[in-house]
Order: sequence, then C-alpha cells, then structure tokens
Amino acid sequence: MVHSNGRSRKDAPVLPPGYRVYAVGDVHGRDDLLRDVFIRIDSDLKGHPSRRPIEVYLGDYIDRGPGSCAVIDLLTWRAQHREVVVLKGNHETFVPAFLENPAILRDWSRWGGLETLMSYGLRPSFNPGEAELMQLSDALRDALPDSHQAFFDRLVPNFELGDFYFAHAGVRPGRLLSDQVESDLLWIREEFLTFEGAFEKVIIHGHTPVIEPEFRPNRINIDTGAYATGRLTCLMIENDTVFIV
Repeated sequence: MVHSNGRSRKDAPVLPPGYRVYAVGDVHGRDDLLRDVFIRIDSDLKGHPSRRPIEVYLGDYIDRGPGSCAVIDLLTWRAQHREVVVLKGNHETFVPAFLENPAILRDWSRWGGLETLMSYGLRPSFNPGEAELMQLSDALRDALPDSHQAFFDRLVPNFELGDFYFAHAGVRPGRLLSDQVESDLLWIREEFLTFEGAFEKVIIHGHTPVIEPEFRPNRINIDTGAYATGRLTCLMIENDTVFIV
C-alpha cells in the first residue's frame, strides 16, 4: 500500500468508488510489449470486471525501439474500444518540432529519432546534411497518417483522479498541482525524484528508468526501461489497492 507522508492507513490514497485505473509506463517503440499489456489488462478485466476501467498511458510512445509507428496505431485502435488517457511524454515533443525545424534531428537522433523515422518507412543516413534534413522532415509529414497527427494533437500533460495524479516525468515540488507547467511535467528529474515531502496527491510517473517499479510514499515510478529490458509495467489502482498487473 502506498501512503503519502503524514497519512495514517485510514487516510490512504483512494480512487472514487467504481473506478479502476491501469497505468502503463514508457513504451518507447515496443509494440510487441504493448500488445502483451493489452492482453494482461483484458485478462484482468475478464476475471475481475470493473464498472469504470480507465487506461492511462504515461507518454514516451516513440523513439529507441523499432515500432514507434505501430505503437501509435495500437493506441489509436485501443482508444476506440476502451476509455483511454494518453499523456504527453518529452519524446512526443520531437515530432512536431522536427516538422517545424528539421535541424532538430541532430538532437533527436541521440534519443532514438532515427528509429522513429525508420518505423515510418524513411531511411535517414547516420549524419544527414541540411538538404537531407529538409527532405526527411517533408517525408515524415507525408508519411504521418491523419490519425497519427490527431494522436499527437490530443496528448495531454497530466491526468488526475481521486488521490492520484498522473504525469510523464513528475511535478515541481513546492508548486500546487493546479499550477504545474508542462515543461516540468514532461522533463523534470532530480528535483522531483529526490523530494521526500508530501504532494497533494500520489504522483504516478515514468521518464526515469528503474529496474523494478519504485514505490515511495509520495510517488510511484513505473518506467522499467521497456525498450532495453523487455519489461513494460502496468500498474492497477482500485479503491485503496495498488499492484502490478
């Protein structure tokens, strides 16, 4: 059981009655692992039905792994059949940035951008020049299905339900949750990770890979480095119960 600092057991964080949340960590182009998560969620729901299940995906769907395009296809399909919340991760900022400024690929490629381009059928060279950068940006714009553009457009920086707050990277300590800024929700690391005080709600996040899901009194980290480890974590929350599916 997860407790915020200063809370007794009877004040443990809870979801509203009837809700169940499945929160999924950073996918990073591993469509194979995402399919497995769908199976795990569906199996859990079949064995233990819920009146209001919600799936919350914590961002970083693209880059690093080989199947970024397939991951977005899968999540777009999933949203047609389930109640799904897709949060924005810091990696999702690279696609619109690259479409506006092709030179961003020089930075993006260090974080898995070439793998994303290849998943859309593009064949970038390892160190593209100015002309190729322009061509690649135009080619990606042409290759992005309308459904994928809509996917990027509808990403949200945070989601909250009951005593839980979901964000890709975390939150800025000392700032109300209602006053958080998107750059922190997508990028923050040390200031958040080392903070041991209580937040208004328990923060469910990814962004910083850990070997095992990390349960702290004020936060839970479920980024288990799927692209490298082959482990994509799904956290189930219902009432005051929290466990890994």
